[in-house]
Amino acid sequence: MTPLKHSFDSFDTIGLSELVRKKKIQPKELLDFSEAKINRFNPDLNAVVLKTLDKAREQLRSGKIPKGPFYGVPLLIKDLLHEVEGQRITSGSKALLNYIAPKDSEFVSRLRKAGFLFIGTTNVPEFALMGITEPKAHGATRNPWDPERTPGGSSGGSAAAVASGMSTIATGSDGGGSIRIPAAYCGLFGLKPSRGIVPVHPLGRVWQGASVDHVLTKTVRDSAAVLDLVAGTSVSEAFHLEKHKGSYLSEIKKSPGKLKIAYSFTSPIGTPVNQDHIDALHDTVKLLKSLGHKLEEASPNIDGKRLAKAYVTMYFGEVAADIAKFDKILGRKAKMSDVESTSWILGLLGKSVSAGEFVSTIRFWDEAAYISEDFLGSYDLYLTPTTAEPPAKIGELAPKLYEEIAMQIIGRLGTGKLLLATGMVDQLVEKNLARTPFTQLANLTGQPSMSVPLSRTKLGLPIGMLFTAKRAREDILFRLAGQLEKEKPWADIAKA
Repeated sequence: MTPLKHSFDSFDTIGLSELVRKKKIQPKELLDFSEAKINRFNPDLNAVVLKTLDKAREQLRSGKIPKGPFYGVPLLIKDLLHEVEGQRITSGSKALLNYIAPKDSEFVSRLRKAGFLFIGTTNVPEFALMGITEPKAHGATRNPWDPERTPGGSSGGSAAAVASGMSTIATGSDGGGSIRIPAAYCGLFGLKPSRGIVPVHPLGRVWQGASVDHVLTKTVRDSAAVLDLVAGTSVSEAFHLEKHKGSYLSEIKKSPGKLKIAYSFTSPIGTPVNQDHIDALHDTVKLLKSLGHKLEEASPNIDGKRLAKAYVTMYFGEVAADIAKFDKILGRKAKMSDVESTSWILGLLGKSVSAGEFVSTIRFWDEAAYISEDFLGSYDLYLTPTTAEPPAKIGELAPKLYEEIAMQIIGRLGTGKLLLATGMVDQLVEKNLARTPFTQLANLTGQPSMSVPLSRTKLGLPIGMLFTAKRAREDILFRLAGQLEKEKPWADIAKA
């Protein structure tokens, strides 16, 4: 076998699949390489919470890995939603530490058919509720760029794993920025597809359609190639868009043409935006203009604070429903001690919101979608920073001791309506979204949105730029991403 001139680190997912296809390497070598990387970095980063490399090796030996386009390439699975038959999936909660998935989810099934080797699961905040990954069940995940900081969330474990080279690809889900925020914080490419593009079977809908599944990658082409494989929902699913007639992978080689792009520096909830992020947006605007695109400062006329409140109201209802579901899994009624205090309080709030209020919230999503789609009738794309601030320090956003005590008292009293009356919802909105106020819009409108790692802070931390398009226009996003990656490459990738 011809020795490689480069480390496997210098190849992306497509590059590794080509090495396997050309018989320059064996899948076992990739498994050994990923295992060495996990053993080297995971003790410090805590990105992988379950290793399944031995199972992957056994499947290889038995010939049970489908000979798909990514045959033999290792992949990490997010520990949420992405159920692998016979494997533990905890959603970051101690209440689910013994839960075993009965079968593959449809998204996972399509990845399996593509030939990927599932080598483990990645850390998530409990129920994916935070833009940080610090669940009490598994401990905090750290950012490879600065281990004192978070990689973001909820796909923080996946982002940290890919950024540190444990694998070239990992799955993610994005219900409010959970692919794009970690991608921005870890210097990766992250796309949230349109609602109705990727299947969510057997769940029907996730977070009322706000959450969509995809992957985190180093390169644009890896993201596009995987979307080609997983896209396409059945008409029986709650949300369904017609599958793109061409190939997303082929789109990145096409010129995007001269695009008209709106941009904004302003947080939609009125919170500050870090100067490094403002400067990065200025630089991106200059870059885009140099490529022939037309840029105008403008933003959709949507009440950002109302939208943020609508978003967290959905949170409340979803957490309440999740906790209620535990009765069957635990074989008894769920207690506050089964979950983190914050999750229990959010569940109490969910039980205190009326059905009428919840429906009004969803109707506002639809109103925002009409406004945003109409706005993008005048522009091809909408550009903002992905995040408003650099990643928080580990523990910085955790509840303070007095907050934890207060939540314990309130949780045991079960006074969700009192919490609503105190104005706590507004405080939750600002505390949890101040650092990441830009990403939620596309989740509620159902539009595709991508974070592209185009800049750095003065401390050298990655900064992502967020581009959002009309529904089902991933093709425009991939064309521009391909152009930006060629003009300003962020990953040193070798060819097979």
